[in-house]
Amino acid sequence: MSASDGENQHDSSAVDNSIAEVRTYLAALPLSEGLAAAISEGEKIAAIIEPLGLPPGIVAAVHAYPLFREKYIVEKDLQNNPFSDISRFVLGLEQLNQFSLPENWQPGEALAQQQSEALRKMLLAVVSDVRLVLVRLAEQLYRLRAAKDAPSKVKTSLALETREIYAALANRLGVWQLKWELEDLAFRYDDPDTYLAIAKALNEKRNEREGFIANVVEELRGEMQKNGIDADISGRPKHIYSIYRKMQRKDRGLESLHDIRAVRILVSNVNECYEALGIVHSLWPYIPGEFDDYIANPKENDYRSLHTAVIGPQGKTVEIQIRTHEMHNHAELGVAAHWRYKEGGAAPAAFDQKIRFLRQLLEPTEDGVDLLDQIRDDFFEDRVYAISPKGDVVELPAGATPLDFAYYVHTQVGHRCRGAKINGRIVPLTYHLQNGDQVEIITGKQAHPSRDWLSPKLGYLAGSRSRAKVRNWFRAQDRDQHLRQGREILDRELVRLSIKDVSTDDIAKRLKHKDTEGLCVALGAGDLTSASIATAVQYLRGTDPQSLKSRTPTKRPESKPNSVGVAGIGDLLCNFARCCRPVPPERIVGYITQGRGVSIHRQDCGNFLGLKARSPERVLETDWGESDQGSYPVDLTLHAFDRNGLIRDITSVLADEGANVLSLNTHTDKKSLQVMMSLSLEIKDLPTLSTAINRLEQVPNVVSVRRKA
Repeated sequence: MSASDGENQHDSSAVDNSIAEVRTYLAALPLSEGLAAAISEGEKIAAIIEPLGLPPGIVAAVHAYPLFREKYIVEKDLQNNPFSDISRFVLGLEQLNQFSLPENWQPGEALAQQQSEALRKMLLAVVSDVRLVLVRLAEQLYRLRAAKDAPSKVKTSLALETREIYAALANRLGVWQLKWELEDLAFRYDDPDTYLAIAKALNEKRNEREGFIANVVEELRGEMQKNGIDADISGRPKHIYSIYRKMQRKDRGLESLHDIRAVRILVSNVNECYEALGIVHSLWPYIPGEFDDYIANPKENDYRSLHTAVIGPQGKTVEIQIRTHEMHNHAELGVAAHWRYKEGGAAPAAFDQKIRFLRQLLEPTEDGVDLLDQIRDDFFEDRVYAISPKGDVVELPAGATPLDFAYYVHTQVGHRCRGAKINGRIVPLTYHLQNGDQVEIITGKQAHPSRDWLSPKLGYLAGSRSRAKVRNWFRAQDRDQHLRQGREILDRELVRLSIKDVSTDDIAKRLKHKDTEGLCVALGAGDLTSASIATAVQYLRGTDPQSLKSRTPTKRPESKPNSVGVAGIGDLLCNFARCCRPVPPERIVGYITQGRGVSIHRQDCGNFLGLKARSPERVLETDWGESDQGSYPVDLTLHAFDRNGLIRDITSVLADEGANVLSLNTHTDKKSLQVMMSLSLEIKDLPTLSTAINRLEQVPNVVSVRRKA
């Protein structure tokens, strides 16, 4: 007897002992029709999972669970022998049976795919041992078998749930043995006319088809033996739902399908798979476009096999699958095949890949593949699945609270949330939802979010989308206040920078807002800073701030403005007018003075406008040149309350901003301790000036800072 045979005998004995202990306990109970039905159900589900090779404890739990569900065993009993070792499995099965599709749900409705996918994910996320999901699949198959004589409404509901949740999950897990029967029975209940029509067509020519397959198998077996290949060859059953799907997909009739007649070849290793493929293609011509190599390119559920279709004897098409025995074991049992081998023992090397595959299911990593979602890459361990009172499954980020749930359901439900019940019990809004929690939100009549909800430290909301909805509510409520505050910020910035030649609507559009009002609301809400106004003005005046940033401040004589880039004055002596001190990219103009060369003014300077009115012939067109030496004089007026270290702090801020102080004059009123300070600086550009003014206004005791007009 092999080691594996000994292990299987030991496992079988353990199962028998566990079941015997359960039945001994139940023998003391008065036998009734209900108890007998529960025992029978457990035995039938256990028979379905027997080929899956699940551990003895889970098999014993399968026998006990129907008794627990029908209250013949209560939770207190699970803490004592003979149930103590299997109690966690029984409770896990009970948890899995709490979930189903929402009442009256139909495919094609909004969120249908999202709901079914979320439920499939949750079935894996809610249990501590994912093997219980295989039991749940078997239980669903038992329900389908038992519903043969049920009312049509019950059968339709079961079929819908099976197709959308359990058959799809069996396919993702690769448990083909359960998948095909789940799909066939669901199809039979959902569309009985089509099912029976296909079944009748298959039965009418069954004898002819079986004779043809027997001849193909015999011919293949002979060729394999000639080539020294020990192959297990048999006809492959084709299931009705898969036939129907292929008819729909290829828009063909039954006789036009290549795989109604199908043969399966099982060999020892991968090399023999390809050798067998060569033999098949040497016997009969293959049909182009019907060959698939799932060994080199496995399916998402790790299914591996060679598929080909050939024109066989009598000119009839036949599909042939070629795989190893190990591949066939996986195709039939999928993930369940892994539990036939215990880690720590001498597991065959061929199963190493399967063990890794299983771990991707149990412990996904960044390199793994989410088996339940080919599109999204967020694993269910990073999510939590809660249930609404109507049965809808809600997928939320890990650490989510009842408030996150409320905002997911509807924004107004979140705004009006006053409390929450989890599984019927009132909990704080900071409670962290667990997988499978049923959530009921308690709402008030009026929306009234709290600003505390926005604080991550307080733990009310885990999702950034939920916090964004709260922020948007406060923005909408405080719009008038934000508008007033933003208007003050905008006006103050324009005044202190002495900007008069740029429209506020143009500034708003440059900053992606419809008009000045929208700009003011954004400024008041804190979505924009005052420094962005200076940057926008820089663009609107036709100068790229990035090019200006490359300029390095250099100290230069005031009598040589050409060294900082003033064009249009030729070799004439020029200087910057003290009345307006233009800074790029402000529009400038030259005025020819008597004896002092050309004076450079801002175009909107009041003094220049007066001079132009008296002597327009002295006006000279000028603009900023291309010099990269960008230091320009500017005058500021600063109002503050006197204190020790005030001047030191002011000059320190200016040094940090790269502003060179040319002169500083201070007048202090001893009685009121108020200081009026005049500063002459050299700065690079308008945004730098705006930042410097902002920093100066943050110095303690400074009341206001403005540029001299």
